[in-house]
Amino acid sequence: MTTSATFKNTVIDEVCLAGEAWMCEVKQGQFFRIIDLEGNQAVDTLFISADDPNERYSATDTLAINQQIYLEKGTTLYSNFARPIATIHDDNCGRHDTLGGACSCESNTVRYSLDKYPMHSCRNNFMYALAKHPIALKHELNVRHIGPNINFFMNVPVTAEGALKFDDGISAPGKYVEILAAMDLIVLISNCPQLNNPCNAYNPTQIQLVVREAEGV
Repeated sequence: MTTSATFKNTVIDEVCLAGEAWMCEVKQGQFFRIIDLEGNQAVDTLFISADDPNERYSATDTLAINQQIYLEKGTTLYSNFARPIATIHDDNCGRHDTLGGACSCESNTVRYSLDKYPMHSCRNNFMYALAKHPIALKHELNVRHIGPNINFFMNVPVTAEGALKFDDGISAPGKYVEILAAMDLIVLISNCPQLNNPCNAYNPTQIQLVVREAEGV
Protein backbone atom coordinates (compact mmCIF):
# COMPACT_ATOMS: atom_id res chain seq x y z
CA MET A 1 0.00 0.00 0.00
CA THR A 2 1.29 3.45 -0.88
CA THR A 3 1.64 5.72 2.16
CA SER A 4 2.59 9.32 2.79
CA ALA A 5 5.98 8.18 4.11
CA THR A 6 7.02 8.33 0.45
CA PHE A 7 6.52 12.10 0.37
CA LYS A 8 8.29 15.09 1.83
CA ASN A 9 6.47 18.21 3.02
CA THR A 10 3.20 16.40 3.72
CA VAL A 11 0.42 18.76 4.84
CA ILE A 12 -2.51 16.33 5.01
CA ASP A 13 -2.53 12.53 5.11
CA GLU A 14 -5.96 11.04 5.75
CA VAL A 15 -8.05 8.00 4.87
CA CYS A 16 -11.63 8.36 3.66
CA LEU A 17 -13.72 5.31 4.48
CA ALA A 18 -15.84 3.51 1.90
CA GLY A 19 -18.95 5.42 0.92
CA GLU A 20 -18.08 8.57 2.89
CA ALA A 21 -17.60 12.25 2.03
CA TRP A 22 -14.32 14.12 2.50
CA MET A 23 -13.30 17.77 2.13
CA CYS A 24 -10.11 19.85 2.30
CA GLU A 25 -8.42 23.00 1.05
CA VAL A 26 -5.44 22.82 -1.30
CA LYS A 27 -3.33 25.93 -1.82
CA GLN A 28 -2.02 27.08 -5.21
CA GLY A 29 1.16 25.15 -5.99
CA GLN A 30 0.39 22.27 -3.64
CA PHE A 31 -0.02 18.69 -4.83
CA PHE A 32 -3.12 16.64 -4.01
CA ARG A 33 -2.89 12.86 -4.39
CA ILE A 34 -5.75 10.35 -4.33
CA ILE A 35 -4.65 6.76 -3.73
CA ASP A 36 -6.94 3.84 -4.56
CA LEU A 37 -5.88 1.63 -1.66
CA GLU A 38 -7.70 -1.57 -2.57
CA GLY A 39 -8.43 -1.04 -6.27
CA ASN A 40 -11.51 -0.45 -8.45
CA GLN A 41 -12.87 2.41 -6.33
CA ALA A 42 -14.53 5.37 -8.04
CA VAL A 43 -13.80 8.74 -6.43
CA ASP A 44 -16.29 11.49 -7.34
CA THR A 45 -14.52 14.85 -7.00
CA LEU A 46 -15.46 18.53 -7.17
CA PHE A 47 -12.94 21.39 -7.35
CA ILE A 48 -14.14 24.85 -6.27
CA SER A 49 -12.18 28.10 -6.16
CA ALA A 50 -11.51 29.12 -2.55
CA ASP A 51 -11.38 32.80 -3.57
CA ASP A 52 -14.63 32.79 -5.53
CA PRO A 53 -16.84 29.69 -5.06
CA ASN A 54 -18.83 30.73 -8.13
CA GLU A 55 -15.80 29.49 -10.09
CA ARG A 56 -15.50 25.71 -10.13
CA TYR A 57 -14.44 22.76 -12.24
CA SER A 58 -16.18 22.60 -15.61
CA ALA A 59 -16.40 19.33 -17.49
CA THR A 60 -17.61 21.21 -20.58
CA ASP A 61 -14.66 23.62 -20.71
CA THR A 62 -12.15 20.90 -19.83
CA LEU A 63 -13.27 18.55 -22.61
CA ALA A 64 -13.67 21.31 -25.20
CA ILE A 65 -10.29 22.92 -24.58
CA ASN A 66 -8.37 19.64 -24.29
CA GLN A 67 -10.23 18.07 -27.23
CA GLN A 68 -10.40 14.67 -25.57
CA ILE A 69 -13.00 12.69 -23.65
CA TYR A 70 -10.86 11.17 -20.91
CA LEU A 71 -8.65 12.84 -18.33
CA GLU A 72 -5.06 11.64 -18.01
CA LYS A 73 -1.57 12.68 -16.97
CA GLY A 74 -0.86 16.16 -18.31
CA THR A 75 -4.53 17.15 -18.71
CA THR A 76 -5.30 20.71 -17.61
CA LEU A 77 -8.59 21.03 -15.74
CA TYR A 78 -10.55 24.20 -16.51
CA SER A 79 -13.13 26.18 -14.58
CA ASN A 80 -16.49 27.49 -15.74
CA PHE A 81 -14.63 30.78 -16.30
CA ALA A 82 -12.42 28.91 -18.83
CA ARG A 83 -9.36 29.35 -16.60
CA PRO A 84 -6.92 26.61 -15.60
CA ILE A 85 -7.94 25.36 -12.18
CA ALA A 86 -5.52 22.41 -11.82
CA THR A 87 -3.36 19.95 -13.77
CA ILE A 88 -3.12 16.18 -13.53
CA HIS A 89 0.55 16.17 -12.59
CA ASP A 90 1.02 12.43 -12.15
CA ASP A 91 -1.12 9.37 -12.75
CA ASN A 92 -0.47 5.64 -12.96
CA CYS A 93 -4.04 4.55 -13.61
CA GLY A 94 -4.30 5.67 -17.23
CA ARG A 95 -7.50 7.65 -17.60
CA HIS A 96 -10.40 9.07 -15.64
CA ASP A 97 -14.05 9.88 -16.40
CA THR A 98 -15.84 13.23 -16.34
CA LEU A 99 -19.00 12.30 -18.28
CA GLY A 100 -20.76 9.81 -16.00
CA GLY A 101 -21.64 12.30 -13.28
CA ALA A 102 -22.43 11.53 -9.66
CA CYS A 103 -24.90 8.84 -8.66
CA SER A 104 -28.03 10.04 -6.87
CA CYS A 105 -31.19 8.57 -5.43
CA GLU A 106 -33.01 9.66 -8.56
CA SER A 107 -30.50 8.22 -11.03
CA ASN A 108 -30.37 4.95 -9.08
CA THR A 109 -34.14 4.73 -9.47
CA VAL A 110 -34.09 5.50 -13.21
CA ARG A 111 -31.14 3.25 -14.05
CA TYR A 112 -31.92 0.31 -11.79
CA SER A 113 -35.28 0.07 -9.99
CA LEU A 114 -37.65 1.99 -7.74
CA ASP A 115 -36.53 0.14 -4.63
CA LYS A 116 -32.97 1.55 -5.08
CA TYR A 117 -34.12 5.07 -4.16
CA PRO A 118 -33.12 4.87 -0.44
CA MET A 119 -29.58 3.71 -1.25
CA HIS A 120 -26.73 6.04 -0.33
CA SER A 121 -25.33 8.10 -3.21
CA CYS A 122 -22.56 10.53 -4.14
CA ARG A 123 -24.97 13.45 -4.43
CA ASN A 124 -26.14 12.72 -0.88
CA ASN A 125 -22.50 12.82 0.22
CA PHE A 126 -21.95 16.16 -1.51
CA MET A 127 -25.07 17.69 0.03
CA TYR A 128 -24.26 16.41 3.52
CA ALA A 129 -20.71 17.80 3.40
CA LEU A 130 -21.88 21.18 2.11
CA ALA A 131 -24.42 21.40 4.94
CA LYS A 132 -22.12 20.32 7.77
CA HIS A 133 -18.41 20.54 7.00
CA PRO A 134 -16.51 23.50 8.58
CA ILE A 135 -14.84 24.35 5.23
CA ALA A 136 -18.23 24.54 3.51
CA LEU A 137 -19.62 26.71 6.31
CA LYS A 138 -16.57 29.02 6.18
CA HIS A 139 -16.99 29.60 2.44
CA GLU A 140 -20.82 29.68 2.61
CA LEU A 141 -21.17 26.79 0.17
CA ASN A 142 -24.47 25.10 -0.57
CA VAL A 143 -26.07 22.76 -3.10
CA ARG A 144 -25.80 25.42 -5.83
CA HIS A 145 -22.04 24.79 -5.80
CA ILE A 146 -22.50 21.18 -6.90
CA GLY A 147 -21.66 20.92 -10.60
CA PRO A 148 -20.35 18.27 -12.99
CA ASN A 149 -17.67 16.23 -11.26
CA ILE A 150 -14.67 14.10 -12.09
CA ASN A 151 -14.89 10.36 -11.44
CA PHE A 152 -11.29 9.45 -10.72
CA PHE A 153 -10.43 5.80 -11.45
CA MET A 154 -13.87 5.21 -13.00
CA ASN A 155 -14.15 3.40 -16.33
CA VAL A 156 -16.95 4.84 -18.49
CA PRO A 157 -16.40 3.87 -22.14
CA VAL A 158 -18.29 5.70 -24.86
CA THR A 159 -19.88 3.34 -27.36
CA ALA A 160 -19.86 3.83 -31.14
CA GLU A 161 -23.49 4.98 -30.80
CA GLY A 162 -22.50 7.68 -28.29
CA ALA A 163 -23.90 5.99 -25.19
CA LEU A 164 -22.05 5.64 -21.89
CA LYS A 165 -21.27 2.32 -20.22
CA PHE A 166 -20.39 1.83 -16.57
CA ASP A 167 -17.75 -0.89 -16.81
CA ASP A 168 -15.41 -2.70 -14.49
CA GLY A 169 -12.65 -0.39 -13.27
CA ILE A 170 -9.15 -0.22 -14.72
CA SER A 171 -7.56 0.73 -11.43
CA ALA A 172 -5.79 -1.58 -8.98
CA PRO A 173 -4.51 -1.48 -5.38
CA GLY A 174 -2.08 1.41 -4.90
CA LYS A 175 -2.96 3.23 -8.12
CA TYR A 176 -3.01 6.99 -7.75
CA VAL A 177 -3.66 10.31 -9.40
CA GLU A 178 -1.94 13.53 -8.31
CA ILE A 179 -3.28 17.03 -8.96
CA LEU A 180 -1.27 20.26 -9.02
CA ALA A 181 -3.46 23.18 -7.91
CA ALA A 182 -3.36 26.22 -10.20
CA MET A 183 -5.31 28.29 -7.66
CA ASP A 184 -6.43 27.94 -4.04
CA LEU A 185 -9.00 25.14 -4.16
CA ILE A 186 -11.70 23.56 -2.08
CA VAL A 187 -11.80 19.82 -2.78
CA LEU A 188 -15.01 17.88 -2.12
CA ILE A 189 -14.98 14.12 -2.52
CA SER A 190 -17.56 11.38 -2.38
CA ASN A 191 -15.84 8.04 -2.03
CA CYS A 192 -18.53 6.46 -4.16
CA PRO A 193 -20.97 4.11 -2.34
CA GLN A 194 -22.51 2.75 -5.56
CA LEU A 195 -23.46 -0.95 -5.36
CA ASN A 196 -25.54 -1.30 -8.53
CA ASN A 197 -22.83 -1.21 -11.21
CA PRO A 198 -19.20 -2.43 -11.35
CA CYS A 199 -17.53 0.98 -10.92
CA ASN A 200 -16.54 -0.08 -7.37
CA ALA A 201 -16.40 -3.81 -8.15
CA TYR A 202 -19.69 -3.96 -6.19
CA ASN A 203 -17.60 -3.46 -3.04
CA PRO A 204 -16.80 0.16 -2.08
CA THR A 205 -13.44 0.53 -0.33
CA GLN A 206 -11.38 3.20 1.41
CA ILE A 207 -9.02 5.69 -0.23
CA GLN A 208 -6.04 7.72 0.97
CA LEU A 209 -5.76 11.49 0.46
CA VAL A 210 -2.39 13.28 0.63
CA VAL A 211 -1.70 17.01 0.25
CA ARG A 212 1.94 18.03 0.02
CA GLU A 213 4.04 21.07 -0.72
CA ALA A 214 6.30 21.16 -3.76
CA GLU A 215 9.85 19.95 -3.13
CA GLY A 216 12.00 22.66 -1.61
CA VAL A 217 9.05 24.63 -0.19
